[in-house]
Amino acid sequence: MTFRSRPIPPGVLTVAAVTFTVCAWASAFVSIRSAGAAYSPGALALGRLLAASLVLGVLLLVRRQGLPPRGAWGGILVSGVVWFCGYTVALNWGERLVDAGTASLLVNTGPILMALLAARLLGEALPPRLLAGMAVSFAGAVVVGLSMSSGDGGSASLLGVLLCLLAAVAYATGVIAQKPALSYGTPLQITAYSCMTGAAVCLPFTGRLLDELPRAPLSATLNMVYLGVVPTALAFTTWTYALARMAAGRLGATTYAVPAVVVLLSWALLGEVPAWLTLLGGALCLAGVAVSRYAPRGPRPPRSLRAPADGTPLAPTKGTRA
Repeated sequence: MTFRSRPIPPGVLTVAAVTFTVCAWASAFVSIRSAGAAYSPGALALGRLLAASLVLGVLLLVRRQGLPPRGAWGGILVSGVVWFCGYTVALNWGERLVDAGTASLLVNTGPILMALLAARLLGEALPPRLLAGMAVSFAGAVVVGLSMSSGDGGSASLLGVLLCLLAAVAYATGVIAQKPALSYGTPLQITAYSCMTGAAVCLPFTGRLLDELPRAPLSATLNMVYLGVVPTALAFTTWTYALARMAAGRLGATTYAVPAVVVLLSWALLGEVPAWLTLLGGALCLAGVAVSRYAPRGPRPPRSLRAPADGTPLAPTKGTRA
């Protein structure tokens, strides 16, 4: 008896890509918090992007994928500068001032900004529930900011909140820039050249990286390499794979699970648990995102128009096509 292997359905591959991306990005918040104790924000960003560029360059050679078409370069450059460089530096800096769970809660306001930009630039719908969700999430961000700014060193913590919100803006902007580019190049091409662009923009931090590298503990350096290989090189590739097959706003909704995973990882690995007021603000942030993506079910069709349970197609009625 011979068994024929069936190809994996595209929908399953897309779900697998999204799941891997969410888990990898959640682990990145914990690794950044750990490596950030030894590396400054710019140096950590450069080391991460250099490691990712090396892995992605090898993948380009193995897959024999050269330069993407000219039409993709606008999105690649914007994504590389704003997302790969700007987001990474802002988040690295922010996580020096707030814990990993709080950072992930704030960055997760990105999907709302993403939906706004998608509506403006890509023509996706902008329903009233999205505006309501934005208001709820903004209130949550204010609560998180107040909770982090209370007590000693409050101004530094408030700066961390603002940096994480800036990272969310960069994240949303980068995704919207990537979406049109994917109609010209492959997910691997878009990811690789965006990452290389980000690494090039971070080159001014080379001196700082070379100065900190010999003095950093091995665990911090390994975390930096891990950030480049898994959450960047691999997870950004799986993200762009899914982005080429899903609407930007819908895909952004899948990242809602990231903060919950981050809080669990940071509690298990770093011993960090956000304060109750911070969790309340984060819950408001996520509630706003949930409100913005809620889609009520439409009315069910009349019984005469429902398909039989045995799968027999309906007979065409007047005014319809078979």
